[in-house]
Amino acid sequence: MVAATQDALSYPGNDMTNGFTRRDVRLANWREHPYSRWAFQNVSELVPVAPIGMPRGEDEASPGQDGLLDMQLELPGGAPITALEHLRQSHGDAFVAMREGRLVAEWHAPHADPDAPHLIFSVSKSVAGLLAGIAVEEGLLDPAAPVTDYVPMPKGGAFASASVRHLLDMTVSLRFEENYLDRQSDFDRYRRAMLWNPEHDAGKAETLEKVLVSLPKDDCGHGERYHYASPATDMLGLVIERAAGRRYHAYLAEKLWKPMGARGLAYVTVDREGTARAAGGICATARDLARLGQMVLRGGAAGGRQVVPRSWIDDIATNGDRHLFAREDGSFPNGHYRSCWYATGDDHGSLAAIGIHEQWIWIDPVRDVVLVKLSSRPEPSNDDATRREIAILGQIARAI
Repeated sequence: MVAATQDALSYPGNDMTNGFTRRDVRLANWREHPYSRWAFQNVSELVPVAPIGMPRGEDEASPGQDGLLDMQLELPGGAPITALEHLRQSHGDAFVAMREGRLVAEWHAPHADPDAPHLIFSVSKSVAGLLAGIAVEEGLLDPAAPVTDYVPMPKGGAFASASVRHLLDMTVSLRFEENYLDRQSDFDRYRRAMLWNPEHDAGKAETLEKVLVSLPKDDCGHGERYHYASPATDMLGLVIERAAGRRYHAYLAEKLWKPMGARGLAYVTVDREGTARAAGGICATARDLARLGQMVLRGGAAGGRQVVPRSWIDDIATNGDRHLFAREDGSFPNGHYRSCWYATGDDHGSLAAIGIHEQWIWIDPVRDVVLVKLSSRPEPSNDDATRREIAILGQIARAI
């Protein structure tokens, strides 16, 4: 971990960030630039966390960044750029590339600690999707079952009539706007419940579960619309926890994180009752995310064992509803969303896990490549930057 300090936090060689002190980083601003460059690797100083993985022995030597120095790529619009220039220009914190199961390139920004867990935001959803597949294989979870089979709740809320599959595929009919900068309405209420935003009134503090069960249903039916809303995956985390009879972080550590061969420190943020933020709270190293991607690339297998069912991985790649996805999301025109993963629809059958502020796992089965990009881009969401990242990662995967 990066040690906390009251001294000025400077970033040698980075002309985009001025020095600031630890006391300048607060719950009200920790996800804002420039503080996020430090905060995204020190989340446990700001929000309560539960452990997923601990450092385990010496890791392999870094292959370095040489393979990225002269790799010529093309931005949308045709302008040339090298891979390394792109990482620097796009607020990158860390980058790892694996090919045929081996580390082949690695880069970290001057301010980034390779051993410090980085907040991966909604890449956490893709982890939850894999864990759900394990619970299904163990006979603990039925994707077709109502959510209320696992999490009792009063009638009237959106999740009271939804199924587990609706949670997995973001097809819950939910009246909720994913507005990352909101400080007034339901999104801020949601963020306050997960302890990511300051509380307005301590006497009215809510738990994450209380907020989730109260969110209203939209006018359409479940399964009729793809609607990206993080509360759906937080509810999935509660469903997995109740189905397994164990706390989310502990089940994740035992069934997925350790078996896939993770070697670094990892944790997940929790609310005041210890409920894990399954939709966006995992913090992990770039190398361990590459190991996760490698396991998916190998059909759910790692270390000589089947960690996630092969059938679950195949289903992610082939069975999403492209029509529902295309109506609401233009990021992958031929793609789909299935069990919390994006199938890009490109000619290599690439899969992606994506988080705000530009967190990525990119898996190219044809090239046998896994890429991980962690960032602290100032804007949570930026369509132009996302299109650029899609174009660049696809090119790197073919060139690495």
